[in-house]
Amino acid sequence: MAKAKYLSEADHQRISAAVAEAERLSSGEIVTILADRSDGYTDVALAWAALVAFLALGALAIAPDFHMDLYDRLFADWGHEWSARMMFSLALGTAALAFAAMMMLQLWQPLRFLLIPGPIRTMRVHERALRAFRIGAERRTSGRTGILIYLSMREHRAEILADEAIATKVEPGVWAEAMTAMLAHLRQGDNAEAMIAAVAKVGPVLATHVPRMEGDVNELPDRLIEV
Repeated sequence: MAKAKYLSEADHQRISAAVAEAERLSSGEIVTILADRSDGYTDVALAWAALVAFLALGALAIAPDFHMDLYDRLFADWGHEWSARMMFSLALGTAALAFAAMMMLQLWQPLRFLLIPGPIRTMRVHERALRAFRIGAERRTSGRTGILIYLSMREHRAEILADEAIATKVEPGVWAEAMTAMLAHLRQGDNAEAMIAAVAKVGPVLATHVPRMEGDVNELPDRLIEV
């Protein structure tokens, strides 16, 4: 399945320029990542399919005559008596069809993500952002001044994670202003401006708590990573 394209090349350049400007007065390093999604949620899809299969079996148990008559009409299977083996086969077929149908329906991505509970989305996005932070920003700078701004589009979730030298000086609530600025643009469908707004809010925080040191070099790339 092709990955959705959320930003143009010009958008990438604008975000890179915003990161460079935000880092100009600070030794902090900002990493920006925009993800199409943070997980495939196969386990959630399987859980929904299993639930639908269970409900189909429940319906068969409640109204067995209806299902047996339906089978007879569909397959014109006249003149037989329903044995235990046939009943078990009907139950197995009903459950299998319900399971397969629900899995097929969830191939349509809007429905798949609609069925994912909010807390699960939040948890998976946080886990993915944390992995990305550990790979791309945490302890990747000499002063441990990396910060990650992570945006996951299909889940409608964002994360801001800071390395040790920043996290120990800044209360988590400080990042709320950056999150608010980002969400305001996301609601308008402007993904590039959302990331730029977050970067612009993070810059002064970094300049205050980790001001630029003499001889400071750019240790992490300014370009946005789109995955």
